[in-house]
Amino acid sequence: MTFRDLQNQVRAAVLVGLKEAGHPEVQFDVSEPPRKEFGDLTCNVAFPLSKQLKAAPPKIAQELINHIKPHLGQFSLISSVEPHPAGYINFRADYAQLSTGTLASVIGGKGDYGRVNMEKKHVVIEHTSVNPNKALHVGHMRNVILGDTLYRIMKAANQDITVLNYVDDSGLQVADIIIGFKFAGFPVEPPDGRKFDQYCGDEVYVKVNQLYEKDPSLVEKRKLVLREIEEGKSELAKFAAEITKRVLDEQLKTCWRMKVRYDVLNFESQIVVSQMWTKAFELLKKEGLVRLEQEGKNKGCWVIEAQGEEDKVVVRSDGTATYIAKDIPYAAWKLGLVPDPFGYAKYADQWDGSVLHATTLAGEKGQFSGGDRVITIIDSRQSRLQRIISQVLGRIDTGRHDYQHLGYEAVTLSAGTAKALGIDIGEKQFVHMSGRKGVYVGADFVLDHLRDKARGEVRTRNPEFSEKQVDEIAEEVAISAIRYNMIKQDLDKIITFDINESMSLEGDTGPYLQYAYARSQRILEKAGMDVQEARFELLKEQPEIALIKEISKMDMVVEDSAKSLSPKALARYAYTLATAFNAFYEKVPVLKAESKELLAARLALVKAYGITLGNALSILGITALGKM
Repeated sequence: MTFRDLQNQVRAAVLVGLKEAGHPEVQFDVSEPPRKEFGDLTCNVAFPLSKQLKAAPPKIAQELINHIKPHLGQFSLISSVEPHPAGYINFRADYAQLSTGTLASVIGGKGDYGRVNMEKKHVVIEHTSVNPNKALHVGHMRNVILGDTLYRIMKAANQDITVLNYVDDSGLQVADIIIGFKFAGFPVEPPDGRKFDQYCGDEVYVKVNQLYEKDPSLVEKRKLVLREIEEGKSELAKFAAEITKRVLDEQLKTCWRMKVRYDVLNFESQIVVSQMWTKAFELLKKEGLVRLEQEGKNKGCWVIEAQGEEDKVVVRSDGTATYIAKDIPYAAWKLGLVPDPFGYAKYADQWDGSVLHATTLAGEKGQFSGGDRVITIIDSRQSRLQRIISQVLGRIDTGRHDYQHLGYEAVTLSAGTAKALGIDIGEKQFVHMSGRKGVYVGADFVLDHLRDKARGEVRTRNPEFSEKQVDEIAEEVAISAIRYNMIKQDLDKIITFDINESMSLEGDTGPYLQYAYARSQRILEKAGMDVQEARFELLKEQPEIALIKEISKMDMVVEDSAKSLSPKALARYAYTLATAFNAFYEKVPVLKAESKELLAARLALVKAYGITLGNALSILGITALGKM
């Protein structure tokens, strides 16, 4: 029995009260009250009833309570019910029952406590999708980490998930670095030995864009390169494919370092060659979703009528398709609205032992089945485009269309960080990152610096550790610091990244959660006894009750996070759980408990907490460390 069961019993008790009072059933909410003294759950049923009965909510609430009290015996998790002066009905939990039910299920379970069995659906998640011409920077990390955490949440909610990474291997950004290698004299191999993706982005891409202003002939060559890449047949196109793969491989190493995994890589060049757009275009014309403009600024263009917004050109007057012409068929493919033209080949073994596949235009076709729910993670600057795509898909397939854009605001650099990098931003407090201008902080750079700072902390606290142990723990601490920092933020808020603040290992951070977990394991290690059963009803202290209450909520938080697409909700839960444990640890003696029975009960509580927080951290992509 968990907090969900308590909530269900409260709802059932209210329904009994309504029936006994002879009142009609109405829609009502059961939620946690704003203040602890009001109880564990509160119900607003008297307010919607007051409109029908033409009576004051406090009077209705008291009447319902009078009818509920005689039946409390059938609700084992409810200890009492009482009115609030405003008209709410407040319920208190029987913590002897809730503690026994919750802690026994955590300790006696299969280690999967907190996971929830939602109705199984095929959920397709696309994230990362960084142009293969540069290394990932800290702005990309927000996308990558959000996408991977959402995958983990959906997996914990019993969903069948396919994770996609879209590779734009035929765009201008790729053409830029090919110009650098073939026409601007840049050596293919990095002269300073740095990672190939960093070399392409930091050196070649930035300097080629500067050269365009000085040498207009390079701009004309870029058009040539872009056309040959899209056709995919020339030696230049083969060279571009080799470069793209090298950059992509380095990008994947960075993502795998952050404990991120994928199922399938999709390549834009294959979407072009496969004629998916041609088929999708015919479908759009058949359904009357596009029209050929006969006059005005878009004369000769095919446009989509965007509901409530300016029409969007999909095919220019010269017959060339715009970028949305590639996005629409790809989105339709993700939903299974167009035939799957791809074969699938093994691309790599990933860090977790799973196989990463890549689409091909050879081999057995049609292995991908469209998603019941498609979630595309792209920053909010693409919101208009995503709304148009969603409108188009909804008009093609009104029956089961479920295409969602999960947007987020950008990551900017603080003034201090910009200054440290030698970037002059004048009097501004922050600056937006730009790969073209070379204004960004690389993901590997951030991870390396976080790891180096963590290494010193770990060595100071654990002088007996070997260098290998210190390095392994420091790497996990660095990953937790950056992952949690990205997850805990509101999606609609800009993150101003400060490299010094990000390295803090205290406060509302990933390392704080890891340390709170390690502290619980140290208590269990010192106790030297494995507790499987205990008298949980002995746990009556307020810090004990508060901790048990938080433990009992995990499955509800996971379900809410999955339904609302809110990784932050799970991050907030993990932090609240950790702070509840630390309050318990500081105020309640565990190893020096007054009796053996109480010692066993408190150790069992510590063990249940460790399992719960460890599972929450795992879903967040953070390793629970036994020592740090």
